[in-house]
This record gives sequence, C-alpha cells and structure tokens, in this order.
Amino acid sequence: MSNGKTLNRWRLILGKDANKEIELQDDMLIRMDNTLEFLYGNEIGDDVRKGGSGDSNLNVPTWLNEIRELFPKETSEVLQRHALDRYQMTEILNNKEVLEQMKPNTNLLKIILNLKSMMKGPVLDAARIIIGKVVSELTKKLESEIERSSLGKINKQSSSSIRSIRNLDIKKTIRRNLHNYDREDKRLMVERLYFNGRIKHYNPWHVILVVDESGSMLSSVIHSAVMAGIFAKLPMLKTSLVIFDTNIVDLSDRVDDPVETLMSVQLGGGTDIGKALIYANSLIENPKKTMVVLISDLEEGASYNTLYNITNTIVESGSKLIALTALDENSNPVYSRHVAEKMASLGAYVGALTPLKLVDFMSNIMRN
Repeated sequence: MSNGKTLNRWRLILGKDANKEIELQDDMLIRMDNTLEFLYGNEIGDDVRKGGSGDSNLNVPTWLNEIRELFPKETSEVLQRHALDRYQMTEILNNKEVLEQMKPNTNLLKIILNLKSMMKGPVLDAARIIIGKVVSELTKKLESEIERSSLGKINKQSSSSIRSIRNLDIKKTIRRNLHNYDREDKRLMVERLYFNGRIKHYNPWHVILVVDESGSMLSSVIHSAVMAGIFAKLPMLKTSLVIFDTNIVDLSDRVDDPVETLMSVQLGGGTDIGKALIYANSLIENPKKTMVVLISDLEEGASYNTLYNITNTIVESGSKLIALTALDENSNPVYSRHVAEKMASLGAYVGALTPLKLVDFMSNIMRN
C-alpha cells in the first residue's frame, strides 16, 4: 500500500481531529470521512474530541445511502449495525408496536427500504403497511398534478368490475393478499380477488422505465415506482419497469403495484447500466412509439463502450432515450458529467426532472 493510501486510511481512522496533520483532498474520501464522523463523532468525550466545524447535511436516511454507496458491502453492514445501536433503531427491526407508532412519511419509508432485509415476520408486515400508506399519499398527490397536465385523464379503474374466472388475475390476487399468509398453517387467506381490466390500448406508446437501484438513487427509486403505477393507469401507455444493479429484475408484471415494486428493491451493489439498456432494447417492438426512460446517476461500474454502443443503438432505432439523473420533487442530481455529456452527444436527452415535468416532456414527445 502506498504512503498516500496509508496516510488516508489513518486519517479516516483518527477522524476530523487529525485534519490539520493529514488533510483529505479527494471528494470521495471527504464523503467517507463525513459518514464516519456522523456515526462516531461523539465517541470520545468533549475534553478530547471537539468534532468537526460546520453543520452536517446528513440525516439517518441519507447516511444509510452514503455508506452503501461508499463502502464495501461487508463494511457498510458493520457500520449499519453500529448505527442501529447508537440510533436505537433496533426497536424498528424487532418491535412491531414501535414501528406502528411511528408517523408514516418519506424519511421513514427510506429507513425501512434500507433496513427491510433485516426485518422479519410481523415487523416486516407492519413495514409493508407503512410503505403502502406513504405510497398512497404520494400517488394521490402526483395523480392530482398529472391530471392537470397535458398527458391526459388517469383511468383509476385499473381492475375490472366484471368478475369471472376467465379474467381472474391470479398473480395480482396472490401478491395483494400475501400479508394474510398464515405461516403456521402455510395457508394464504384471500380477502379480495382481482380481475384483469378490459381497457383497450389503441396504438399505445411503450414506456420502458429502467431504474438504477443503487443507494444514492433512493428518492428517485421511490418516485419511479409510484410513477410506473400511475402510467399503468393511462390508456395511451404500455408500461414496463426494470430495476438493476449488476443484475436485472423485470417488474413489469407488478407495475401497477408500487408497494410490491419497492419491496422488491435491493439497494446497493454495483452498477451495469449498459447491461440494463441492452435488456430494455430487447423489449422494444415499435421503436417509433417507444420511450426508454433511464433513471440513474450514470456512475457506470462496467464497460463504458458497451453503454455508449447500446445508447447509440437505441437512438438510431428511432426510440426516444431519456436519461434522468434524478426523478423526485427536488430534482437535485448528483451524477457522472462525462457520461451524461457523451450520452447527450449520441442523441439521448439527459437531465433531472420532477415527476410532473417528466409527464409534460413525455406528452410533448407523443404529440410530435
């Protein structure tokens, strides 16, 4: 290990008190230092450690995202378990009543999505209910905005009122009733049956949402899941949903269920954008009527040549490729600028949008 790397490692171990002797220059190392300070900054008494100067812009949800992005999986798991003790979040993981007493909001949703892999049984069931409440509120808000936009009227009757065995939606019925599964008797109690709707799509546009599930994209992942559910209610759109890290999961069969989409997300891991776009390209049937919406920070962890080649392929086919570096209410992006510039030069639209601006942008494409 070089002297520079050794010094940086010691600097991270010693904390901000050693900043005068060993100053960090690299942005990535500074971010790592901030995350460690957020967790361990008060471990030593005030007579020894004074803490860093200036206010931290971290909170628990953003801190969880940062450690997943900055540290190897094994290290982030250790830090996460330390945080559970220091922030007394073990009750969230182990006590259903404590979780049920917490106010459902976006910050709590982010914490749950970060920690849901550690939740089990009744606690996980309670977490699912909270996810449902937050998603429902967010959906109502976005639907209200979209109905005032130029894209069109939302069909909120996504399931059919015609109840027959021929149009029984078995997958959706099982999925929506999973919270009623009796683990002791190994029996699924069905509260409600769901049936396929009979909405005909006349020459629809195909929207393929390709969503990066890395921790830094959590806000965008949440809004992507909700927007996919809303798009599924628009008669003029056929909607596909794909999430990816280094692997690809096609969630198109549950696109109308944002809760199940979010329960399927596994935050963290590497990023292979090119591989995800190759899969999206395989879903294209009518290029002139297809929009591929990539939602990613564009921090490619695999081959840049593969990414640029598939970008060119999709654009040359006549499909619209939209690369969103952020999709949330704030649309404050952090992304790889050189990848963004290269994709834009190949003909992709690259930018950060709020959900409503995305809808308006899509509407303009569909009209032209």
